[in-house]
Amino acid sequence: MKRVRCPKCDNFITFDETKYQAGQTLVFVCPSCNKQFGVRLGTTKLRDTRKEEKLDEHENDEEFGSIVVIENVFHYKQIIPLHFGENVIGRYMKGVDNNCAIETNDPSIDITHCVITVSRDKRGNLKYVLRDGPSNTGTFVDNEILGDRERRVIEDGALFTIGATTVILRAAK
Repeated sequence: MKRVRCPKCDNFITFDETKYQAGQTLVFVCPSCNKQFGVRLGTTKLRDTRKEEKLDEHENDEEFGSIVVIENVFHYKQIIPLHFGENVIGRYMKGVDNNCAIETNDPSIDITHCVITVSRDKRGNLKYVLRDGPSNTGTFVDNEILGDRERRVIEDGALFTIGATTVILRAAK
């Protein structure tokens, strides 16, 4: 099964790609907003459905690590790679350029909820620093809320909570 995102309302439409050939153009009508749009098979707009993806928590660790968003009632498990510098973590919204956007319906996650800064220490090792966005509901590390302008160094396996969502840091090896 594959899914495609409606260009107007951002909802996903799921279909069985095995019934069609590569290069074939399909026309969809979004059930939410009635927008009609076409997709050509074999292009990057198609994605595996989250339930059927074989997610490997360590597949994006090669350079700067990743964050693992734990599955809950608002979304499926997601693995989001980190890059060097500031990684803005927040809720995905069409038209907003978050470099670590979480696809979720969780209303307690802000669009720019928190930031993980990836840098190198004096020995050249990667260092991960977490700070709140600022957000409306706060960012929690070890059941303690981060204060305004407070920064916390986190390491591999660190759990932090944004809204009703738990996230795990997977540092690069």
